[in-house]
Amino acid sequence: MTGGEAMIRSAVANGIDTIFGLPGAQIYPMFDAMYRMPEIKHVISRHEQGAGYMAFGAAAATGKPSAFAVVPGPGVLNASTSMCTAYGTNQPVLCLTGQVPSEFLGAGRGHLHELRDQKGTLADIIKHTDHIADPTTTSAQVNEAFHQMQSGRRGPASVEMCWDTMAKSWDVEIGAGNTQIDKPEVDEDAIDSAAVLVSKAKNILIMVGGGAQDACEEVLELATLLGAPVTSARSGRGVVSEDHACGISSAAARRLWEDTDLLIGIGSRLEMQFMRWGSMMEYYDRSPNEGQKVIRIDIDPTEMDRFHADAGVVADAADGTRALIDAIQRHGHNSGDLERIAEAKATARKNFEEIQPQVAYLDVIREVLPRDGYLIEEVCQVGFASYYAFPVYEPRTFITCGYQGTLGFGFPTGIGVKAVLPDKAVVSITGDGGFMFAMPELATAVQHNIGLITIVFNNNAFGNVRRDQQTQYDGHLIGADLQNPDLLKLAEAFGADGYRVTSPDELKPALATAIDNDRPALIEVVVERGSEVSPWKYIMDY
Repeated sequence: MTGGEAMIRSAVANGIDTIFGLPGAQIYPMFDAMYRMPEIKHVISRHEQGAGYMAFGAAAATGKPSAFAVVPGPGVLNASTSMCTAYGTNQPVLCLTGQVPSEFLGAGRGHLHELRDQKGTLADIIKHTDHIADPTTTSAQVNEAFHQMQSGRRGPASVEMCWDTMAKSWDVEIGAGNTQIDKPEVDEDAIDSAAVLVSKAKNILIMVGGGAQDACEEVLELATLLGAPVTSARSGRGVVSEDHACGISSAAARRLWEDTDLLIGIGSRLEMQFMRWGSMMEYYDRSPNEGQKVIRIDIDPTEMDRFHADAGVVADAADGTRALIDAIQRHGHNSGDLERIAEAKATARKNFEEIQPQVAYLDVIREVLPRDGYLIEEVCQVGFASYYAFPVYEPRTFITCGYQGTLGFGFPTGIGVKAVLPDKAVVSITGDGGFMFAMPELATAVQHNIGLITIVFNNNAFGNVRRDQQTQYDGHLIGADLQNPDLLKLAEAFGADGYRVTSPDELKPALATAIDNDRPALIEVVVERGSEVSPWKYIMDY
């Protein structure tokens, strides 16, 4: 088989059944292999960044590795934003790419799509990179990429092969996929130290991040045992449902923070408490405040150096939390106050009602979207408000770009979610500025009949930029106001369903109809420029 076919078959051996991407000269053999492999679904994007984000969405929504294929050089660089986002949110996304012909590798001759050091460039962005020089080792090298993506703190990887090597036929054997996923052993001494802290605490707050998404059962058991609230900033939302007595939004958690004497962080960088509720610009907290204790359970040992804990447990979230539960039952604990939690939830809800019109629109989306439906947030006014004002009930159903804050990621990411979960309702919320980053991917959704519903909140502006320039720079508006196309005509031109609404009441039937139709749809929500109340009050310190 060709080297390209070996790469595809090795990915399939590791569970890949959908590959997003764009064909091009250096990777034709991979696409030719896909043409002859009916077990592979291929989704052709209109831009390499879109392909990468579609794979990102697939991984984030399922918790399983995903893959995309793009040409080297400019193709890889176009997709590098998505890989950066995947690294920031710990998603196992594999980039399959080519290289210049082997005789030209590293020569600097200026061959088509040549980068001085593609592998080295990606090594600064993602978790693992590899070059396949000998196609007979393709299976082993691709398996190692899957091993690295899923072991320890998960993250993206890339595998490349030279143009000529990929095109030639070789005697290649494709073995079974990788089954080895490394994780640290739980340190029982660290667990005992953590359990002692729990036994002395009266007001405990549990903070979960994306690393806890596979520990939902254990986290809920811990919260129930302690009567402790569980919250998240973004990536850990849905680990404990917000309609559970212990599940709370970040805005509600802020109401409880001042009285918290013990914070248990599980798979979380604790950004919210010690950056957003501290200072994003002025100083770097490296340890808890005096008198407040912190337990961390994290699979990444370097996290214990980045932010010090009173008890640091290097462990997989599920294993570490299970061990902590067992130790708490030996050491004892105080009982939490569920009434206190309920009061904080009610107060927070009442307070953030002022964030309009965003909260009213989010209420409608939550009412119409099924409990197990997916929402992809975006860097926009409604997206920011969704961090705390959109209740999340199921794990992985709130897809975020995490700390990267990647403008424009949401729409193509939503296509990837819906492509691999066609039976689920999937909604992407975005502003007009972010939507236009990847607008051509409407063609991808229509061509492949991917029934993503995209709600574009159109205020003809980069809303955050505009507000900041008004409040911090004496109203010196530059690059903030936008002139957009007619979005209904745009949807029609691409062959998608189009709706225009001007109020939450009008959004409700439009969204319900779009979900029932299950076709690519664009819903434009007309918003008066500058009318939104700033959502940042309930994200930063307040």
